[in-house]
Amino acid sequence: MGSEGRSFNGVAGGGGGEEKMSTAAAPVPAELPTSAAAVDISLPLQEMTPRVIDLCKELVEGWSSLDSSCFSISTVSGGITNLLLKVSVKEGTDSESAVTVRLYGPNTDLVIDRERELQAIPYISAAGFGAQLLGVFENGVVQSFIHARTLTPSDMREPRIAAEIAKQLHKFHQLDIPGSKEPQLWNDVFKFLKKASVLKFEDDEKQERYETISFREIKDEVKELKDLSDLLHAPVVFAHNDLLSGNLMLNDLEEKLYFIDFEYGSYSYRGFDIGNHFNEYAGFDCDYNLYPDKDVQYHFFRNYLSDRPSEDLEALYAETNTYRLASHVYWALWALIQAKVSPIDFDYLGYFFLRYGEYKKQRETCFSLAQDFLSLRSG
Repeated sequence: MGSEGRSFNGVAGGGGGEEKMSTAAAPVPAELPTSAAAVDISLPLQEMTPRVIDLCKELVEGWSSLDSSCFSISTVSGGITNLLLKVSVKEGTDSESAVTVRLYGPNTDLVIDRERELQAIPYISAAGFGAQLLGVFENGVVQSFIHARTLTPSDMREPRIAAEIAKQLHKFHQLDIPGSKEPQLWNDVFKFLKKASVLKFEDDEKQERYETISFREIKDEVKELKDLSDLLHAPVVFAHNDLLSGNLMLNDLEEKLYFIDFEYGSYSYRGFDIGNHFNEYAGFDCDYNLYPDKDVQYHFFRNYLSDRPSEDLEALYAETNTYRLASHVYWALWALIQAKVSPIDFDYLGYFFLRYGEYKKQRETCFSLAQDFLSLRSG
């Protein structure tokens, strides 16, 4: 993957009736090469290699006449819902060039709106975010390769990097992506809830655990949380919605930060995007004690709001820590669906209980914070 990165130095410089942030129209993308071909993701890498090479020859400019012996393919670590491949080309003593091929995982259309993703990615790419989109095929995309390292959760907590993430996120939130500008968060949550509530597991132990879940309780909680968050009139932005460490890359030499993987991107609330990002401070061990305190959040907010009045800080704090709860519910329900359909060896059912348990643990504090903010604002 690869794109226009941005240099940084880490210095800092509001449902219904939601506020609209000022936006900058995304550049109109150039027409992209497309292919009706597909790659069987279930095949071993050695068996899918000829098909991947043919796709790259078809879609990548300047590669059509290359001999297949010039290509090498390796798996890139990181994707949960995709298979990521690095496809490299080297001719003689010339320098190597590379692209990334992203193959959609099986059944991921149950949790990812691929049509929405493919509508947005060309505009995001043309605006300089993420990897440059080079071509689209039946079950994936080809993108330029980013020469950078994937961040770790501890990297995200480093003040200098956190400041740059905040600045880049503010720029990202100013994009004007064509299509409906209606926030999709609650639509997606209710879709997940509907799908998650009718699952049947062949494994008896999984089915028994699943049957302990009260979907009536979850539905009532979601409705109450939505009603409360609507009162905040949080600004609607085009949001990444999955800004975990694995979707952030840094070229240390050039000091360039990259956002990648926009498959969950949609119009949503700025507080959700930030609160979801803060939840990811918990890292791979899901230690939610690492959720940032108010001082750390304000460092992020000041960089995010560097060109806005300081009185927005309290509003953003209230939004972020209310939508923090929505993030837990969203990924909890997502995990239930994955528990049924994902071929990955991961305890998704356990992850549901972890995320929903954290929602219940933080509910009272976050609800009180939002209600206190609304009382002060109305007074």
